[in-house]
Amino acid sequence: MSVDAGETPSVAIVTPIYNEASTIARYIHVVTGLDPAPTEIVVVDGASEDDAPARARAAGLTVVEADRRGRAPQINQGVAGVSADYICVLHADTEIPHDAVKTIRTTLGDPRVGLAAFTPLIAGPDAVRWASSFHNWAKCWYAPFFFRPRFFFKGGRLLFGDQAMFFRRRDFLAVGGFDPDILVMEEADLCLKMIARGRQRVVNRLAVTSDRRFAEKGELRQNLLLFEIGLKWAFGFKKGLERRYPPVRRADQ
Repeated sequence: MSVDAGETPSVAIVTPIYNEASTIARYIHVVTGLDPAPTEIVVVDGASEDDAPARARAAGLTVVEADRRGRAPQINQGVAGVSADYICVLHADTEIPHDAVKTIRTTLGDPRVGLAAFTPLIAGPDAVRWASSFHNWAKCWYAPFFFRPRFFFKGGRLLFGDQAMFFRRRDFLAVGGFDPDILVMEEADLCLKMIARGRQRVVNRLAVTSDRRFAEKGELRQNLLLFEIGLKWAFGFKKGLERRYPPVRRADQ
């Protein structure tokens, strides 16, 4: 769907979930408090074993059952099922600014931009993890500069799920969306494909993501694990990385 001149682009929020009972209340508060409101909010559930889908439905959100579990196929299904011009992929443990819809419209209103995301901030109930947040922000630039320089100088950046990536629906569909067989680093793979649709931006507004993984594993250990996974991906190992990242569930589990 294209946007006619003078028409306000519609914006959809698409969220993949699996057992997000601990975060769903805050997520509902965030998405229902956006001003202006998004045109559509779709939660794609990967056969959760808790009451998160029921609570999302009770709040008036659209919840669909995934045909296949996994972030990539769940997001693909969500994007295919909405009709909005612009899509924001929001994880259930991430908060975006109350005026995120306006930011998305303004950013994608520039035809030179094909993909964008917010600035990542990792925080828990008691503190902000400043070092990890800085590294998450810095790797948007240094990772492509060192490992994909041609991509970098075309305007490519490595953007990730905790940054609430957003894009034009038609561009996402044109490149084939996420590769459903990549369970980890699927966002980085999408960035490489989306550079054909325009430059990529990190906007100067915060997306605040829960530090639950860092709290569970320890900050140093979690960062080393993410660095290891990123390094393997950079050298061409796209499949099987989920074996080093236990929170990811295989589609057949």
